[in-house]
Amino acid sequence: MADERVLDEVVTFTSDLIRIDTTNRGGGDCQERPAAEYAAARLAEAGLEPVLLERTPGRTNVVARLEGTDPSADALLVHGHLDVVPAEAADWSVHPFSGEVRDGVVWGRGAVDMKNMDAMILAVVRAWAREGVRPRRDVVIAFTADEEASAEDGSGFLADRHAHLFEGCTEGISESGAFTFHDGEGRQLYPIAAGERGTAWLKLTARGRAGHGSKVNRENAVTRLAAAITRIGEHEWPLRLTPTVRAALTELAAVYGIETDLTDVDALLDKLGTAGKLVESTVRNSANPTMLDAGYKINVIPGEAVAHVDGRYLSGVEDEFRATMDLLTGPDVDWEFQHREVALQAPVDSPTFARMRAAVEAFAPEGHVVPYCMSGGTDAKQFSRLGITGYGFAPLKLPEGFDYQALFHGVDERVPVEALHFGVHVLDRFLRTA
Repeated sequence: MADERVLDEVVTFTSDLIRIDTTNRGGGDCQERPAAEYAAARLAEAGLEPVLLERTPGRTNVVARLEGTDPSADALLVHGHLDVVPAEAADWSVHPFSGEVRDGVVWGRGAVDMKNMDAMILAVVRAWAREGVRPRRDVVIAFTADEEASAEDGSGFLADRHAHLFEGCTEGISESGAFTFHDGEGRQLYPIAAGERGTAWLKLTARGRAGHGSKVNRENAVTRLAAAITRIGEHEWPLRLTPTVRAALTELAAVYGIETDLTDVDALLDKLGTAGKLVESTVRNSANPTMLDAGYKINVIPGEAVAHVDGRYLSGVEDEFRATMDLLTGPDVDWEFQHREVALQAPVDSPTFARMRAAVEAFAPEGHVVPYCMSGGTDAKQFSRLGITGYGFAPLKLPEGFDYQALFHGVDERVPVEALHFGVHVLDRFLRTA
C-alpha cells in the first residue's frame, strides 16, 4: 500500500468510533445512528454513495458498493457491526468510551469487537480512492446495527428487506479471524474462521402447584426447573466433527508434527496443548444455563419458574440438539427458542480461503494459518439467507501475552496500534487479490 496516511486513519477511525457510545443492552435499547453517520461520511469522502437504512428509528445500517473491474465476477461482502456490549466504567483502567491512545494501544469498548475492523474497512477504501485502485470484483460494504442482540434491526433486516443491495454477493468476510494466537511455545497461529456453531437461546418454563412454603409440595416448579437445568449443565455432549473442525485438527496436528488420530479427539486436543483451545469448544454441541427467575416471596412456592440457556449446535446436528433438550428437560419443563440461527460451514479449499491465507503469510511469514470454527456466531448467519458464504477475517498481529479472545466482551478491551497497521496491510492485500 503506497499511501501511508492509511496507518494514521485506521487509528483515528478506531478511536473516533469507540467514543461514539453504541451500547446494545438488548430489547431495542441502542442507538447506532451516530456511528452509522460517521462511517457513511467517511465513505462519501472516498467517492462512494452509502445508503442509511433503518427498521427502527436510530437503529441505522450503512451499505455501499465499490464497483470492480470485472463485471462478470461474483461480488464480495465486507461487513462489520457498529454496536457493542455494555461496559461498566468503574471496572475499567481507562474509560470504556474514551477511545484513548496510550502507550501504543487504543483503549475502549469495541476495540476488538469490532470497531477496529470497521476502521480498517474505512481506511482501506479511502486509501484506494486516493490511489485510484479498483478491486477485481465488486465489494459491498455493510456496517450493521444490532449484531450484539438479535440482529433483527441489522443484518436480519438487510437480508430480508434489502436483498437487492447484495446482488451478486457469493462470499463475505467479517469478524473473528486472522488474529495472532500465541501457543506459549514460540509458535504463532493465525486462525481464519470457516464455520460457526448455530445459536439456540432457550427459555425453559417449569410449572407446578403454587402453595405455602411450609407445606409438603411434590409439584414444586422451582425444584422441577432446578433438576432440569442441573441435567443440562452436567450433560456430556457426544463428539461431532464438522468438515471445518476436521480440517482445523488436521492442520494443527501437521503444525505440531502430531499424527492426526480423529478416533480419539480428546487425546489429540491434549497433545495440541494451548492450541487445542482453538478447537475444543467446537467438537460438540453445548448448552449452558445462564439465567434464573422464580418466586416473589420466601414463604410462597411459585406456580412457575423460568430459566434461560445459551445453547450452540454444530452444522448438521440441530435435530440431535432438539431431541437432547427434550430428554434433559423432561415431562415437567417446557422449552422454546427465544432466538435461533443456523450453523454455518465454509469451504477451506476455496480460492478465497487461499487468498486470505496468502495475505496473512505475506506480512506474517513466521505464522501458521489454520482454519477454525467459531464457537459463537456473527452477522454471517443472517447474510447466509442470501446465499453468501461467510468467513471470519479481521486481521491483527498481536504481541505475546495479549489475550485477544478474553477481551471480547471483557474489561479493558484494547487493541495495539501496530495490530491495526498490520490489519490494514493484510486487508488491503487480500481485497486487491480477492
